[in-house]
Amino acid sequence: QVQLVESGGGLVQPGGSLRLSCVASGFTFSLYAMSWYRQAPGKERELVATITSAGGSPNYLDSVKGRFTISRDNAKNTVYLQMNSLKPEDTAVYYCNALRTLGPIKFDYWGQGTQVTVSS
Repeated sequence: QVQLVESGGGLVQPGGSLRLSCVASGFTFSLYAMSWYRQAPGKERELVATITSAGGSPNYLDSVKGRFTISRDNAKNTVYLQMNSLKPEDTAVYYCNALRTLGPIKFDYWGQGTQVTVSS
């Protein structure tokens, strides 16, 4: 079955770094665009970063540009989110997403999320 398993979250002080990983299984990872979303308490889920199936054209939420980097390793079925210079406002549950669209058909998978807390 399809699985997306995130890891790497935790508690970090402001200015610190974390690296999130998301390991995929049950589908052809290399055919899917991959994204990281986050949802803070009381807020809507927002798109943080996305990368194409081939690993190009990364796009970022304005507030994380220059601090976060998305990357993927198709040989390992894994997508990463390197987060540097973390701020308290980055505190959220971070979710991994896999998306592929074939005409009107959308294949859309989500992980269970990993908590990131930025606090002193």
